Amino acid sequence: MVMFEVWAPGHQRVELVLDGQRRLAMAARERGWWRLDVPAAPGDRYQFSLDGGPARPDPRSAWQPDGVDGPSVVVDHGSFDWTDQGWHGTALSGAMIYELHVGTFSPEGTFDGAISGLAHLVELGVNAIELLPVAEASGRRGWGYDGADLWAPHHAYGGPDGLKRLVDACHAQGAAVMLDVVYNHLGPAGNYLSEYGPYFTDDYRTPWGSAVNMDGKGSYGVRDFVISNALMWLRDYHLDGLRLDAVHAIYDESALHLLEELSGAVAGLAEEVGRELWVIAESDRNDPRLCRPRESHGYGLSASWDDDFHHALHTVLTGENSGYYVDFGRVAQLAKAFTDAYVYDGEFSEFRQRRHGRPAEDLSGACFVCCLQNHDQVGNRAFGERTAALVGPDLLKVGAALVLLSPFVPMLFQGEEWGASTPFLYFTDHQDTELGAAVREGRRREHPMPAGAGVPDPQALETFLRSKLDWSELGREPHRSLLEWHRRLIALRRSEPDLSSHDRKLVGTAFDEQARWLVVNRGRFSIAANLADERQALPLDSGASVVMASKEGVGVETSGGEARAWLPPRSVAVLAH
Repeated sequence: MVMFEVWAPGHQRVELVLDGQRRLAMAARERGWWRLDVPAAPGDRYQFSLDGGPARPDPRSAWQPDGVDGPSVVVDHGSFDWTDQGWHGTALSGAMIYELHVGTFSPEGTFDGAISGLAHLVELGVNAIELLPVAEASGRRGWGYDGADLWAPHHAYGGPDGLKRLVDACHAQGAAVMLDVVYNHLGPAGNYLSEYGPYFTDDYRTPWGSAVNMDGKGSYGVRDFVISNALMWLRDYHLDGLRLDAVHAIYDESALHLLEELSGAVAGLAEEVGRELWVIAESDRNDPRLCRPRESHGYGLSASWDDDFHHALHTVLTGENSGYYVDFGRVAQLAKAFTDAYVYDGEFSEFRQRRHGRPAEDLSGACFVCCLQNHDQVGNRAFGERTAALVGPDLLKVGAALVLLSPFVPMLFQGEEWGASTPFLYFTDHQDTELGAAVREGRRREHPMPAGAGVPDPQALETFLRSKLDWSELGREPHRSLLEWHRRLIALRRSEPDLSSHDRKLVGTAFDEQARWLVVNRGRFSIAANLADERQALPLDSGASVVMASKEGVGVETSGGEARAWLPPRSVAVLAH
């Protein structure tokens, strides 16, 4: 016997449609819920019909093997043979995160295919994997941010059991698994939620259209949908955390903000299951309330992505200054990112033409996830260029050292560790030809190009295939040396408490804007970076020995009570005092 239920307020009749034929009337319950107990079994297909209308997928469907428009399938989450009973999670403060897109990480482009890369990640030093969204979306390929069935792992990746096998395998290797989830919008194809109830509102607008209804009439059912979805991933798939996409586009004027309610629910589940659970936000607001405890009127999230750190580091390394990068580019800003997390914590932003952010002096460095690149910063470029395509191996090593030895939680984007030459392009597979054409044209408008230099077609299969990692690169230079550099940096961070500490009060910096050098002091260590094109001396607080260096020829000298390190051009050295 299976209990089918669906939230469909305002409807006069709701029917359960089994195997595309049998229509069974469901019983109305309180506040718009409809329920019916029916003899059924895992694997049975079903849909719902509203007021005699066409059969639609279950909004909470656990599996859509035929895609977003097909029937839902009954899934028994209790039948999977888990082997991770001894897994109790890991602290976010000790995490080395690796952002991974299932479709392009392995040749197979599946959950099982990703398992084949776990040995590489463990050897690298990764202990936390962040999956880009895997919710069922239009077609067989895409980034995942056009999800329509938010409860169903994508059929092209391997469905529910495939995701469970991946999580189980990661836990066996000592790696946590985090999932990117999208609660600020749904994809344009296969999105039937508005037929069921008031899931969306025109009171606010997002870059993707109407906002999800978090505070208007009927929002009680929408909030329950979102929070139950979050708990489902953590409970039924044994996931260790969630990364919330663009929370600045989640509009909620309620006294109890959705994010605070969600973090409280996750904390309750963590206590129930007896393991660490994380909730990490992506936000462009530079608002420390995201991570302040709920008891201090914050939202109580575990951490947030630190875009300011990325922008400061990216612009210093590449020299780019267009778009939102216009606010960055100075070594002084990179130094501030190390000590203050936010570069803009109340300063005037030229890009926004207003003051932006507020100080986060009370938050630990563990409340910020930092990176040199991520799927957004790479894939939203016209040609999907990774940092490796913008700077040479020398500056890649500098960037890696500054990220991996920062006082924050470091994150790598798949392939970054070996300077992958493959791009990460924007790709889609919408089955609706008009929608596909609109996406193609929208991409061209976003990135206007001279004649003959067209932006890759997101709908083309080749665009997706070009984005797959080339694992054969690992055995060739300069990729092999870059990989070894990343391994050594991660191992050093793990072995030295001063370098794994998140106490931002113990971080000091020195820099010279004109000479283009930066020294970051962390306890008994200094990370000295020469960003210039010539060899030069960087002042040190005291004498030191070289622990690691990206190039040969680093020298340390002490004279007249003053110490300095001579660094080759475009190089970095880790020094112990």
